Amino acid sequence: MRVITGTARGRKLVTPEGLDTRPTADKVKESIFSIIQFDIPGANVLDLFAGSGQMGIEALSRGAEGATFVDSAKLSITAVKQNLDATGFIGKAKVYPMEAKTYLLSAADRYDIAFLDPPYHLGLVAAVLPGVAKLMRENSIIVCETQADEKLPESVENFTLRKTYRYGRILVHVYKNEGDVD
Repeated sequence: MRVITGTARGRKLVTPEGLDTRPTADKVKESIFSIIQFDIPGANVLDLFAGSGQMGIEALSRGAEGATFVDSAKLSITAVKQNLDATGFIGKAKVYPMEAKTYLLSAADRYDIAFLDPPYHLGLVAAVLPGVAKLMRENSIIVCETQADEKLPESVENFTLRKTYRYGRILVHVYKNEGDVD
């Protein structure tokens, strides 16, 4: 696994050992960043269920202003910190070793882009989407990765599901909030 482009292009990233972490494939990651490329510069990013932190790190490499990484697994938090050190982004990052739902209840920051890629088949995306939506700024994006058979709502809070992309057995759902429309 590596950073695809930007200031940390080509840097290798470590992945937590074990079966609990399932890193986003480079092909899927590349597609996601092609979809949101114009929204990244200057963005504040939330990488919930961070795993190795590769999504938030890729955003930082492409010009995001800052990123918050949240994961409850100790091995994931260790990997995120190692990857932030290796890419030089530790100064632009906040790392929280806690459950996603707990973080969402206490978070004070607001975000422009959120990545949600939790373990599959636990209903976690649908469970946390409302809390994530409340932390987002106007004109923001929530990107969710799920197994192909997981169903997500067409809308949540003030976000609308704009498009779903299929990559084999994986679906990427893109929600957008385009502010108040009168």
